[in-house]
Amino acid sequence: MQYTSKIVKIGNLLVGGDYPIRIQSMTNTDTLDTVATVNQSIRMIQAGCELVRITAPGIREAENLDAIKRKLHSRGYRVPLIADIHFNPKAAEIAATIVEKVRINPGNYIGKALKESGQRSDKVGLTHYSDGDYMEELDSIRCNLSPLINLCRQYGTAIRIGVNHGSLGNRIVDRFGDTVEGMVVSALEYARICAELNFHNLVLSVKSSNTVLMLNAYRELALRLKEEDLNYPLHVGVTEAGDGEDGRMKSIAGIGAVLSHGIGDTIRVSLTEEPEAELPVAAAIVKRFTGNSRSGLTVKKVRKDLKHKELKAILLNDRTEFGGFPSQKDPVALIIKKGNQLFNAFPDGRYAELNAEWFVNIDKNTDRLLYSDLFKRCLNNHKLFLLVKLPADETSKVISHFRLAGCKNPVFLTSIKQSKTSEELRIENCLHPGALLMDGMGQGLCIDAGDLSMDEIITLGYGILQATRSRITRTDYIACPSCGRTHFNIQQRLQEVKAATSHLTGLKIAVMGCIVNGPGEMADADYGYVGAGKGKVTLYKGKEVIKQAIPEAEAVAELLRIIEK
Repeated sequence: MQYTSKIVKIGNLLVGGDYPIRIQSMTNTDTLDTVATVNQSIRMIQAGCELVRITAPGIREAENLDAIKRKLHSRGYRVPLIADIHFNPKAAEIAATIVEKVRINPGNYIGKALKESGQRSDKVGLTHYSDGDYMEELDSIRCNLSPLINLCRQYGTAIRIGVNHGSLGNRIVDRFGDTVEGMVVSALEYARICAELNFHNLVLSVKSSNTVLMLNAYRELALRLKEEDLNYPLHVGVTEAGDGEDGRMKSIAGIGAVLSHGIGDTIRVSLTEEPEAELPVAAAIVKRFTGNSRSGLTVKKVRKDLKHKELKAILLNDRTEFGGFPSQKDPVALIIKKGNQLFNAFPDGRYAELNAEWFVNIDKNTDRLLYSDLFKRCLNNHKLFLLVKLPADETSKVISHFRLAGCKNPVFLTSIKQSKTSEELRIENCLHPGALLMDGMGQGLCIDAGDLSMDEIITLGYGILQATRSRITRTDYIACPSCGRTHFNIQQRLQEVKAATSHLTGLKIAVMGCIVNGPGEMADADYGYVGAGKGKVTLYKGKEVIKQAIPEAEAVAELLRIIEK
């Protein structure tokens, strides 16, 4: 689909419509440390950051945004500032009079925080909602949100409704579960309230650390917003992507898949590194989605009597209906092309040459008139591999043609661009065919190694398969990038957790900076390591607290004991 959003003004920056995709990042300094926050903001801006987000967990931090803004202006930097608010509506209202945009989380804007701040919150602690309860809390949200909206209208401040998987309110979870539908409904409810109150300087997001869940949430939200003429700009990101190559690939694949559908107006790459490191990755993604290439992925009809929904079902069911993506025991998931030779590559670094007679190449040079002959070959031999090297919409057509003809041959997708460096290879393959893998197309990945080593390609290939949730061969780490709420060195702690648990293939382990994001945004994790104040860590199994406020020095060893037990 093509999602053309309304245009929103954030300070001196216009977002949405045909304007470029804007890049943002977030400081990880203490917001009360004006000098450190200003200096880091400047480093981010110099690295390409167009919007700077700063946490404001309390009243004092929100008030100090004024000193930070004035200091930045005095040094010649007028990039719009975003206040990141959790739990405290009063902090949001103070920030709205200072910065150009305020980000709130709907799941955290009701309940206990509002009660403690003296605002109306009738349903604190309620876990089951009747229709009357549901509508009453919606009315409460409208009442509680009105002061912020009035201030934002007065000061020309934009708002982002930032929905995160795992941080939904009780009312939404009771009705829809912690699901894509719940995320979308939560965002829609706030968008409707803002529209009813005639406030349209609005941005929305539905983020997750699960790339496939996040892609589905953005597609569904864009469709529903478009139907209701509430097509506000969408901010896109993979939350808690982690660090290093895996964090980059997860971010590129997830954000790129959303953008490839013509959805997204601002992005943030979230790495557990210094924020300046996020910006080159974000810029590389945006570079691929400028001008005409931003028109989005289009899925054309395969034949006149085939409806779009039927085609979508064929593509999305491809893995399940036709044997599924190779399991851990299956021999082929990643094929590497080296010159004229093809190799079956394994996660442990081994590889073995494959017989070229097992493969059928389909690329831009394939004569469409020969398809009937190809169908016959494939019908007679389901073990033949199809290597498809075509643009996204053409790939979907080809797979549909073969599936409709009854061919159950495994499809391996390959990038249409030749890459000269490992960085180019990572970007190109995460975006295409990575986005197609996330759409459920194909059973494997084929990478042209060029001059790069087999070891590099195997690491990268299985990293892409992991990032797209196509095949899990490593421990999956969910780690927040940290911010001013984090009271320990999360980058160091993540490396310690990795060193202790990297052998636990298939487990999802979260390393989170604080209780604000921790239990919610690590919803997809099996185990969690969450900051609980200075020098203290709380350990989780799923959403259950196992050990609370234990000394930081003991936390990694204790986490490993819990997992092993």
